[in-house]
Amino acid sequence: MEEFHYSGEIHNCKINLREKPRRRKDKVRVGCGAGFGGDRPNAAVRLLERVEGLDYIVLECLAERTLADRYQIMMEGGVGYDHRISEWMSLLLPLTMEKGVCIITNMGAVDPHGAQTEVLKIAENLGFAITVALAFEIHPSESESESESGIPLQSYLTKDERIGSSTYLGAAPIVECLEKYNPHVVITSRVADAALFLGPMIYELGWDWNEFQLLSQGSLAGHLLECGCQLTGGYFMHPGDKNRIFSFQQLLDLSLPFSEVSFEGDVCVAKANETGGMLNYATCAEQLLYEVGDPGGYITPDVVIDFRDVIFCSLSQDEVLCLGAKPSTVLFPDKLLQLAPKDCGWKGWGEISYGGYECVKRAEAARFLVLSWMEEAYPGIGEHIVSYIIGLDSLKTSEVENDAQCLRNIMDVRLRMDGKFKIKEHAVSFVNEFTALYTNGPAGGGGISTGHKKEMMLEKTLVVRESVFWKTEAKQIKFRKNIIDAFDDNLSSISPMKIHSQTDKFGKKNEVLENFSKAYDQNHSSPIPSNKFISLYEVAHSRAGDKGNDLNFSIIPHFHEDFSRLKKVITSEWVMQVISKLLNTSSFPKLSEIQQRNAWMWENVAVEIYEVKGIQSLNVVVRNILDGGVNFSRRIDRHGKTISDLILNQKVVLPL
Repeated sequence: MEEFHYSGEIHNCKINLREKPRRRKDKVRVGCGAGFGGDRPNAAVRLLERVEGLDYIVLECLAERTLADRYQIMMEGGVGYDHRISEWMSLLLPLTMEKGVCIITNMGAVDPHGAQTEVLKIAENLGFAITVALAFEIHPSESESESESGIPLQSYLTKDERIGSSTYLGAAPIVECLEKYNPHVVITSRVADAALFLGPMIYELGWDWNEFQLLSQGSLAGHLLECGCQLTGGYFMHPGDKNRIFSFQQLLDLSLPFSEVSFEGDVCVAKANETGGMLNYATCAEQLLYEVGDPGGYITPDVVIDFRDVIFCSLSQDEVLCLGAKPSTVLFPDKLLQLAPKDCGWKGWGEISYGGYECVKRAEAARFLVLSWMEEAYPGIGEHIVSYIIGLDSLKTSEVENDAQCLRNIMDVRLRMDGKFKIKEHAVSFVNEFTALYTNGPAGGGGISTGHKKEMMLEKTLVVRESVFWKTEAKQIKFRKNIIDAFDDNLSSISPMKIHSQTDKFGKKNEVLENFSKAYDQNHSSPIPSNKFISLYEVAHSRAGDKGNDLNFSIIPHFHEDFSRLKKVITSEWVMQVISKLLNTSSFPKLSEIQQRNAWMWENVAVEIYEVKGIQSLNVVVRNILDGGVNFSRRIDRHGKTISDLILNQKVVLPL
């Protein structure tokens, strides 16, 4: 085996036009093989097996939570890249090498070089000649010499300094990797999710950085694909909603999505033919508004996009045409989002179950005991401890705490208490006191689990583009012919990908658009009667997500005509009242605590409601409501995803 190393130049994130961009294809097919760090490798294998003609498969496995986890693990002596990369590559490389599909992934996290080494080992064990490229942020030191352009000539600090912060990079480093190295695998550090998909589109279709309309449509495709099976029904199916129900068997047979994008910027998203799940107007609408904030100005490092006029047109049960994304009035951000780790002390937690008669009251008694014991040892520390009764109000999606009959009927609960402390001693003491419930607590408590750990969060700042630097590298391994004759040592030996022949779906665009409104309304329920109390479930569907400390949820009517009526109901005041209970830090809050909560809420929480006329929907952003964000929150649902059902459970009256 022979190994070769290639290294690119250092660049900052200033937007510079490409040198002689070349269109390599009229259309490019990009699949999503993973939508988050815990996704299923077997689903990616099935996508590669079922869909012919894929050019790229993207493994999107990095988020704020996982980035913080990787940083903390690396600081404790573990690996800073996604530890499952060996499992993924062992399964995928045989297929991608056979089919000529390039893998692009952000599994590099805070140690892309370590990830590269791991992938090369896997390839060597499998007997593949392979090129693995890296696209990563660098942090030049102030003492390094600079070129005439002001870009430092040296590339590295110490390991600790290098992984201290991460900036959301755009697609440019990926494009350079594809242009320079012809890689089989591209591994990145923190790159914006949509940019992982946009990079190969720019490279293959010959786009340039000032073609903002094309970048907008390409980023639309990336945004729709980035969460994997959330687009194809996996996070849409709801047994209690007649508009979203399908069989468990269909849910089992989900296909990950892929997109076909033309050089003119036409976008079609699809799933493997005749697979389960669902891909249609509704699933695309939910994903469109997922965690975008202002849909008129969705910010990515490459382009700021206006999604308000986007529409979706089903071409078949497996294909949807996506139209209408355009650049916002601000074409691209002059600053990029940077995340830096911050020590947040220690966390201690405990859980215990109670069942049978008056189990809720016994859980309440247990909570009282633990708080009292902690206050006895450390006066004032109780204010750092929150508690939830799982099975009653842990998600704050119900009103059962005010229903005495309902409380008597509850026969199975689990108390969770969670403390955030400045020093480790307090967290350890909390665990000890909670464990004491086994002999000192109310009757019938069992199944105790506890733990403590050091906490950290990622602080967000905006930095000017020119102060952020990136670099690309590649390593290639080749086998000597006298050792392994089955593999040629030339990159061109990889058999070319089969081009999938199909009807030109983009040629149907005008015909589909003419019948769009009629087709949509025929496939959806009738408008809801006016002046009648109904659950919002009957009118609309929703998906909720987080952006730091902000909550983002959509309200998408099942029938277009209900949009104008919903706008009159979903007001800022209505939203504030519904989400106020999320600020309760314990079960059964006292009146004084509720008053304090409400005063804080009206001073610190803000609601923004955006109309998205293309899909006749609302996007709601609630600022400063998620307990500090996913890496800081002590809630059961740190991302706020269950809040969609809190919203849909509300009773509303639609006006005429």
